[in-house]
Amino acid sequence: MKQIVRRFCHLILRVFGASGFINDAFGCNVLMKHFVIQKIFRINAAVPWPVHFTSTVIAPEKIQRGSRFPGLGAGCYLDGRNGIEMGENVWVGPKVSIISMNHDSTDFTKFEHEDSICIARDSWIGAHALILPGVSLGEHTIVAAGAVVTKSFIDGNQIIGGNPAKIIKILPEISR
Repeated sequence: MKQIVRRFCHLILRVFGASGFINDAFGCNVLMKHFVIQKIFRINAAVPWPVHFTSTVIAPEKIQRGSRFPGLGAGCYLDGRNGIEMGENVWVGPKVSIISMNHDSTDFTKFEHEDSICIARDSWIGAHALILPGVSLGEHTIVAAGAVVTKSFIDGNQIIGGNPAKIIKILPEISR
């Protein structure tokens, strides 16, 4: 029976495009749990990748994800109405908010068009971080827990944090 469940899990992971989790028993169990919640109980059913049942994803069709699953952490809020682009290996912690849409400051019933949010490959967004519309983050950028990112940091190889976010540390280039 265990072998049948494992093969079913591998099939589901391939459908979700999560080949990196196939040899990971923990990843397989987590993704199967979210598959059941999304596809059977219909919580976050419109999202084509596994999402935690406490996370909210708006306009998932405008979110381009890389090899990881944004929103898999508990309590995330992803607003993709102006677009969110994530490179390969972008990790998103719990309770992260990535908001690409903003209200018009003179008429709160209207929304402003902004550039999409771009998060380059090999980046990590720490717990409770907030990324606001139009922000671009360079490769290998770590956003500290609780940071409020209001402007772009395109250079990469850096840790940013604070409110508003600023460069805390320059990192060596990541080895691939």
